[in-house]
Amino acid sequence: MRLHVGCAMWAHRSWQGRFLAHPLPAQERLRHYAGWCDAVEGNTTFYATPSRDAVASWARQTGPDFRFVVKLPKLVTHERRLADADAELGAFLDAIEPLGPRAHALWVQLPGSFAPADVPALARFLRRLPASHRQAVEVRHPAFFADAHAARLLEETLAVTDAEWIPFDTTAFFASPPTSDAEREAWTRKPRLPLRTRALTDRPIVRYLGRDDPERTVDGWRHWVDVVAGWLREGRSPTVFVHTPDNADAPALARRFHDEVRGRVPGVEALPEPVPVGPLTLF
Repeated sequence: MRLHVGCAMWAHRSWQGRFLAHPLPAQERLRHYAGWCDAVEGNTTFYATPSRDAVASWARQTGPDFRFVVKLPKLVTHERRLADADAELGAFLDAIEPLGPRAHALWVQLPGSFAPADVPALARFLRRLPASHRQAVEVRHPAFFADAHAARLLEETLAVTDAEWIPFDTTAFFASPPTSDAEREAWTRKPRLPLRTRALTDRPIVRYLGRDDPERTVDGWRHWVDVVAGWLREGRSPTVFVHTPDNADAPALARRFHDEVRGRVPGVEALPEPVPVGPLTLF
C-alpha cells in the first residue's frame, strides 16, 4: 500500500537550509524536495506551458513512482472554458510527455463561474483527453456542493472517463479569523466550500489548506487521517497535498500527515529519507 504526499511547489525561499540544501542549483531543487515528499502539485503549468527540456529535467530528478498532478493551462480551463483550445492542449500534452508514469493525473481546475449548466462542456472535453492519462477535476461553484442533483450530474460525467473529483478542503482555514499576513491574503483568495470526502476512483486526490500554526493545521486534518486510512484499507492509492498560507513548514507537515496515517495502517510504504541539511525544530 502506498500513500503519496506533497506540497503546492517543490521550492520555497523559507525552505532553504531547512528542507533543501542552500545554496542549491535550481536544477537540483526538485531532487532534494523528492527526499521529503513523493508528490507535487504542478501549479506552474497553469500559467505557462513548460518546455520539454524543463520537463525532462523534472523527470531526471525524480523516480518513476513520484507523482506530478499537472494543472492544465488557464488558457484552456479559464479563458477558453474547455472549448476551441485543441492546439494549446496538444502543445501542453506534448510538453509533459517526458514525465512518463510520473504524470499521475491531468488536473482540470475550473473557475468558480463554471456551473452545473456547463457540465456538458466538461463531458465533451474529458472525452477528448488521451486515455493514457488519468483525469482529475476541481470545481469551485457552490452548487456542486449544495445541490445533490448537480453533484450527481458531475459524478456521472466524471465516471464516464474514470476521472476523480479533487476536493480543496479549506474548512479548517476558515474556522477562525486570520492571524498573520499570509493568512489574511489567503482569506481573500481561497474558496469557501463545504467539506467533501467521497472518492470516485481508486486514486483519490486531496488538497488540504491548514493554518500557519502547525498544530492548528494538524488539528484540522484529523478527519482526513481517518478518511485516507479507510481508503488505503479499501485498496485505494491516495495522494494528499498539504498547504498552509505561508507554506513555510509544508514539507515537514506532509511527512507528519503520512506518519499519522501510517500509524493507523502499518502496511503503508515509508517515505524516502531526506537529504540532511541541518537540524529541524518544527516538531
